Amino acid sequence: MRWWGPAGFTSPLAKIDFREGGTSLVCMRSPEGQDFYNTWTYRKIVPMRLIEFIQNFADKEGKKADPVAHGLPPDFPQDVRTTVTFKALGDNKTEMTVTEYGYTSDQMFDLSRAGLEQCLDKMAESLK
Repeated sequence: MRWWGPAGFTSPLAKIDFREGGTSLVCMRSPEGQDFYNTWTYRKIVPMRLIEFIQNFADKEGKKADPVAHGLPPDFPQDVRTTVTFKALGDNKTEMTVTEYGYTSDQMFDLSRAGLEQCLDKMAESLK
């Protein structure tokens, strides 16, 4: 909850079911007070190495929602496969790589990348 959402956003809800087959429900709230819910359904978890999940927009109960209803372009993908890999670098450092699949345009990719980079910046700050 300390780092989910781009700069200026907060996270008032995070119900985490972190296990293969589990689904987490997270909410990010815009500075204007609009809530955006996402689910992450975990397909594969290899401790200290890999997390693979499917992400979707959702309603507040965690039911899959149409991204267009949230103001995104009509070709914004559903069921975005995401992998997070971890590589030990030594000296208590870890390299984390996040890869998302399924974006059909550079605009959507760039929007997702910018938001994710801001989340990761918030995560790094919370770990200091």
